[in-house]
Amino acid sequence: MTEGGASAAHRAEYLALRGLIGALGALEPGRAAALGARAARLGYWPLRVRRDVVVTQIGSAFPDWRPADVDRVARLAYEHLGRVTAETALLPRLGRQGVLRLFEGVDGWQVIADAMHGGRGLIITTGHLGNWEAAGAFLAARGVPVDVVVRRMSNPLFDRYLNGTRAALGMRVVRDQDAVRQTARSVRAGRAVAFLTDQGVKHLASTFVPFFGRPAKTPRGPAVFALRWNVPMIFGAALRQPGGRYRLHLEHVAMTETGDRERDVDAAVGRYTEALERYVRMAPEQYFWHHRRWRRQPPGTPDPLEDPTAEDEE
Repeated sequence: MTEGGASAAHRAEYLALRGLIGALGALEPGRAAALGARAARLGYWPLRVRRDVVVTQIGSAFPDWRPADVDRVARLAYEHLGRVTAETALLPRLGRQGVLRLFEGVDGWQVIADAMHGGRGLIITTGHLGNWEAAGAFLAARGVPVDVVVRRMSNPLFDRYLNGTRAALGMRVVRDQDAVRQTARSVRAGRAVAFLTDQGVKHLASTFVPFFGRPAKTPRGPAVFALRWNVPMIFGAALRQPGGRYRLHLEHVAMTETGDRERDVDAAVGRYTEALERYVRMAPEQYFWHHRRWRRQPPGTPDPLEDPTAEDEE
């Protein structure tokens, strides 16, 4: 291992990535995104990187679709991931005004203004849909003091680079193991704290709620924090529009207090997962189907609702 826990393989991977970022940086964002899409298309064919997982999960989420429709959306999902990767690599070069120009508008901005009125904190939930990195950068560019809760990446060099990029764009990075302690401080200081809620978070408890009809292990931390500290919660998604720019959709997530805190938390987890599913249905080609969303199942799950990718290789 080299300094900072990075191996020679990590260093080679990082240098290759920085070289690619440098090459993309010579292009304007639209051309760079198009190049990213073409490169990512190779993952669909001929390389077939996790293609069985992607196709199986899309087919399971949309059981009424024809195979040709499933394959079309799967191919587009690879292309979208390539675009997002290229755009994320270019975010530091774009700066505040460039980030704002990536967006054609916002639906529901008033929920941000209302939620943070008077210096109140805010919990934001989202998923790996559209361009989640650009969404966080956009909020920061609009003056929202925002923390982003992140997992540590396997490559420490790229982890350091990406988190430095987030910080340069105005976001404050919080490691998942620090989320419980830091979220309390942040909301008391009137900051927004953003969570990705469609993958397991190692240091946050989870619960199983339906996602496209199947039980999916979902972090419950955002709901716990919102109820414990009486702060509002919103769901957000930045979806790519036909012209190539994004539109940020924001909506309030209702919170109820019945006196049964566990049930109230589970209900809130269900609501922000329902919101994510609704937006995925609007733009299924913009979702990160490459992650096995239903990999972990609760005991006693009926066979028809089990992980559809159980036979696929990781």
